Amino acid sequence: MRKLFFFSILVLFSLTLFLMWFYSFREFSFGYFVLLILGFLTVLGIYDSFQTKHAILRNFPVVGHFRYILESISPEIQQYFIESNTDGRPFSRNIRALAYRRAKSVNDTHPFGTQRDIDGEDYVALRHSIYAVHVKDEDLRIEIGGAECKQPYSASIFNISAMSFGSLSSNAVRALNLGAKKGRFFHNTGEGGISEYHMQGGDLCWQIGTGYFGCRDEHGNFDAEKFKEKAARPEVKMIEIKISQGAKPGHGGVLPGVKNTPEIAHIRGVKAGTTVLSPPAHSAFSDAEGLIDFVRELRELSGGKPIGFKLCIGRTEEFIEICKEMVAKGCKPDFITIDGAEGGTGAAPLEFSDSVGLPLEPALIFARAALEKFHLKDDIKLIASGKALSAFSILKNIALGADACNSARGFMFSLGCIQALRCNTNDCPTGVATQKHGLAKGLVVTDKSERVYNFHKNTINAVKELLGASGHHHTSELTIHDLVKGDEMIKLANRYFPDTVNTQV
Repeated sequence: MRKLFFFSILVLFSLTLFLMWFYSFREFSFGYFVLLILGFLTVLGIYDSFQTKHAILRNFPVVGHFRYILESISPEIQQYFIESNTDGRPFSRNIRALAYRRAKSVNDTHPFGTQRDIDGEDYVALRHSIYAVHVKDEDLRIEIGGAECKQPYSASIFNISAMSFGSLSSNAVRALNLGAKKGRFFHNTGEGGISEYHMQGGDLCWQIGTGYFGCRDEHGNFDAEKFKEKAARPEVKMIEIKISQGAKPGHGGVLPGVKNTPEIAHIRGVKAGTTVLSPPAHSAFSDAEGLIDFVRELRELSGGKPIGFKLCIGRTEEFIEICKEMVAKGCKPDFITIDGAEGGTGAAPLEFSDSVGLPLEPALIFARAALEKFHLKDDIKLIASGKALSAFSILKNIALGADACNSARGFMFSLGCIQALRCNTNDCPTGVATQKHGLAKGLVVTDKSERVYNFHKNTINAVKELLGASGHHHTSELTIHDLVKGDEMIKLANRYFPDTVNTQV
């Protein structure tokens, strides 16, 4: 191929020079431009032939670059020209469009019937009632805070899941917080700590990860005094200990070096420009007893604010051990966030995203059953995190055992995210998941914060309509028996493993 390339270049050079001579050099001035292009291609071809990193370019000089160009735009080709309305991953075009329409407060109805395969094994439906009811106009909310909590919090059933400043741009964080303020729902800070962009007046759930960003000492260990100072802020309504997350359980957070700006490094207490890998486990505790002691410590340091923890369930016996320790010590968290293996992240090894962790549905069923077995559920609220975006997905998660839902990617769509799948490259085209000022500047905070508010408001309204259709007045009345498998017309409870769960708990 190399011989053919250079032979073709030589032929084109010769032909161009001949034409320039034939028409006289002055009358064929365009030939100089052609010679310039051929000269550039020759230099590029020589470089490609002698470089040692890419076999394709060595064997196919110049032409091989088209392979890399096409590869770089393959997600866009797939998204805009190949995938159907129901095929996109991790969210289909229909679901993304629903989020966009609700964020813009425009018509969110769907024409001509469902495009889903309702006879497929994955189809799940809500069992509606012929005696539908009208759900009251007030917000659907739950009280988070058990007997040991001195400052309980009234939370919406739909909130912003953990996304750090660093993973998201400053404009994205500001827009999310302003939307949360107007809509009266909470904004989880993510493990990156509390930045000035989180302090726009919206309620915060401060997440404490394994890196203890915002409350760490010079060695990266937990610093009680720094925690106490930040936990006292009035915007901080709850504190969440992040044990693991669904997209990469047992791995720890990842902030690529290209996104670790001096500002972010200062907030986190790390060196700028370096890739920040949070430890896979906490240094403040290493077992169930230590976790419960840490919950008690944070509750005391925070002045009695709701304390919880987030995890993706892997070994169910470890969760059982935590439940036993709660009973033994007489100390319970105020909430537990269950993240499914289908949860999202800005950056994770493919093996962790694809092959580690329990999916949300069986995890919720198991966690609820375990808490009820040990008589803990009355004081502990369960929050579901993992692909909750539509009103039905929220109702389904609550029917499976959750009290409320958190969503990250849903609110990213409300900001304008187009699922470009470039969160880990710092090249997010919509300015949502980037630290490049030129890209982040394209996200207008005043406009997008309103869309965040609209998305929440319109999704909650859709929840109310579905709830009324099921014959219930509040999401707390939902159970797994409100769901049905469309292909079998049986209750969804029969699909799972109640015997297995009961024997474990």
